[in-house]
Amino acid sequence: MRMGVSLPSTDIGGDPIVQKDFAQAVEGMGFDHLAVYDHVVGINPESHPDWNGPYTSGHCFHDPFALFGFLAAHTTKIVLTTHILILAQRQTALVARQAASVDVLSGGRMRLGIGIGWNPVEFTVLGEDFGTRGAKSLEQIEVLQALWSAPHVTFKGRWHDLPDVGLNPMPIQQPIPIWLGGHHENVLRRIASHGDGWIILAYKPDAKGAAEVERLRTMVAKAGRPKEAVGIDAWVSIGGTTPDDWRTEIEGWRKLGISHVTLNTAFERMHHKPIEAKTLAGHLKAIETYRNTVADLLAP
Repeated sequence: MRMGVSLPSTDIGGDPIVQKDFAQAVEGMGFDHLAVYDHVVGINPESHPDWNGPYTSGHCFHDPFALFGFLAAHTTKIVLTTHILILAQRQTALVARQAASVDVLSGGRMRLGIGIGWNPVEFTVLGEDFGTRGAKSLEQIEVLQALWSAPHVTFKGRWHDLPDVGLNPMPIQQPIPIWLGGHHENVLRRIASHGDGWIILAYKPDAKGAAEVERLRTMVAKAGRPKEAVGIDAWVSIGGTTPDDWRTEIEGWRKLGISHVTLNTAFERMHHKPIEAKTLAGHLKAIETYRNTVADLLAP
């Protein structure tokens, strides 16, 4: 089982040196991937007194592709992945171009994690339709995979019209892996038919989590694909837990046969809690302690 870590930019800020130092440190600790989550704009809470979303304009988010281009030059092996990119609020061909560039610049280390998003304000700002985001994302996956796999693509769908066009340079990975976040049945269907993996935030490795993992694997089989074709990446958190809890959770996911876990130190939603430290040093210390505590459980 491979372990990655989420970049806690909402805590440590957007200074490029800090971001570089974090990426190099976790790569040096042996983490497999670095996950970045994505928001384009944040609301001004002073003019939105009824806002109950988790993020505002006070939270720092670099553009993932720009950040990955920067980090690609300062790392050598860690996989760069979005957890998640809100795909439906973006132009698909532009995402294909940006991800392909990161893949080339990083030597084939790009993984695209996508989701449909929850914030209608961002869709309004970007001129996209919040109501069709789920259905649109499936067609977007098809377009992305085509553009990353063939020198020229002709495609006509509900949202896309590609008149025999191609990318140059093409990505090293053809196609770049696409993992999906979310827990609705429609998301699982998209993963089973078109995805390379599932990013789990809502579940623990208990009876409910085990049932959901099995449900996806059943869908994958019905889609005519081997279960090994679809990975599973579950988020685990340090905040509000003990070293014994860490080992129990990792062992639970290991028994369920999932392929990846991603360690969180800043995200606060559902059962996930942030750590108290808000500095680069504090986050790195917590991350290193966690990895050392569970390292033997990650081995084959």
